[in-house]
Amino acid sequence: MLFDRRHMLMAASAALMVGCSRKGEGKSVTPEASTDGQKSFDGPKIMESPKNLDGMWTSFRQIYLDASGRIVDTGNGGISHTEGQGYGMLMAATLGDRPAFEAMYNWTQAHLARADVALYSWRFDPRSNNPVADPNNATDGDMLIALGLARAARRWGMPAWEARSRQIRQAIREHLVIARGGQHYLMPGIAGFDLGDRLMINPSYYIFTALDAFAALDGAGTWGPVIATCENLLRKARFGAHNLPTDWVVVGADGTPQPAPDKAPQFGFDAVRIALYAVAARRGALVAPIADYWRSKQASGQPIPAWVDVWSGAEAPFPLSPGGRNVVQRTLNQPIKTEALAQDYYGCVLQLLARHLR
Repeated sequence: MLFDRRHMLMAASAALMVGCSRKGEGKSVTPEASTDGQKSFDGPKIMESPKNLDGMWTSFRQIYLDASGRIVDTGNGGISHTEGQGYGMLMAATLGDRPAFEAMYNWTQAHLARADVALYSWRFDPRSNNPVADPNNATDGDMLIALGLARAARRWGMPAWEARSRQIRQAIREHLVIARGGQHYLMPGIAGFDLGDRLMINPSYYIFTALDAFAALDGAGTWGPVIATCENLLRKARFGAHNLPTDWVVVGADGTPQPAPDKAPQFGFDAVRIALYAVAARRGALVAPIADYWRSKQASGQPIPAWVDVWSGAEAPFPLSPGGRNVVQRTLNQPIKTEALAQDYYGCVLQLLARHLR
């Protein structure tokens, strides 16, 4: 269940340099072809938008939200996943779009909810005879769904949504936290990441806004050790001349993280979220080296690359997407510039999160 954004975004690198025109707000649009030639969705948009919604969110839902409630990842073959459903639900709850929230939640429950545990299978491929072939979960998606449900329950007075959020939170705490060496590691998924003598960790799954909300709802005794371990790992996972984290790390028996040996040692498409999640939850000190690196690139007048190899210093031959640039601006406490909506789902999500994640 390793979801590698390098593979899916390399083909779109040229498009990401320039972005695209924002689609017409307030009306249905024809979907753009994805980078692999697949249409982003099949059906027309029939869901009405509440009035006075955020304009960027309105554009996002017109392009990426299928009428069924499925967020379509146009940059990855038109699949859907719990990450996208979770981001969508969180933004809808945050921005007051109840019709979109209900559509996304209902679709997610119908197609991705596991029968054995209150978590979700991570991936849905509409082109496959078995759209949900991998039952494994993705912890960040589950966290986002739980947070979205909790916010929606509070906003619209829906106890059933809070009850479901609580079930998901309990399942995450029970099945996705491994205690080892006095630490409590948040794992990326139920299966495939406990390697025996090592743990495979994705630091960009550390959504501190969600973890803080869970602690407020369930008690610091439940989530405090997990939060402390996440913070501790980010202090240690600093590699190379710029002290940057990599997209994936392995943690040995002594608690020392290293870049995952079977992956490129890059601060890249996943890891850009580490800074956003920390800053959004008032933990900027945890990502000070990232901020320093980005600030130094700005001072030099060079574009910030989409990724950098932490050991060799080699950089991507293309810059961050508009969404990535917005993350930099949020991290550095700079005005967030309004740019054309990025051409891919993930870039658009970063644009939304940079503006609205709290």
